[in-house]
Amino acid sequence: MTLPPKTCSIERLVTREDDVDRIIRGEKTAVRRNGRYADPDEQMIVKGRTFVIETVYVQKLGDMTDHDAQREGFSDLQGYQAYLQTVHPGMPFVAKMPVWVHEFRAI
Repeated sequence: MTLPPKTCSIERLVTREDDVDRIIRGEKTAVRRNGRYADPDEQMIVKGRTFVIETVYVQKLGDMTDHDAQREGFSDLQGYQAYLQTVHPGMPFVAKMPVWVHEFRAI
């Protein structure tokens, strides 16, 4: 699959300290953004550790599962939705809204 151009750089994929901590602890292995920040096989450095982007794809928020929320570092979808409210207060969880999923692993 050919991906469209990135909308931002990989350095901006993870910027919140709580997300950084989840990544370092191995709890977070995916990031959803409204744009595409990385290419598959691209590497990112988080607190001196290297991670490789495994896959990048579009998903509608309404198609998320508890497993997807766990990859984001939360116990379930409800926890992830509550977290989004702390990041974007008042933003509704719009089921049809497409987001770019960036899945990664430590190397």
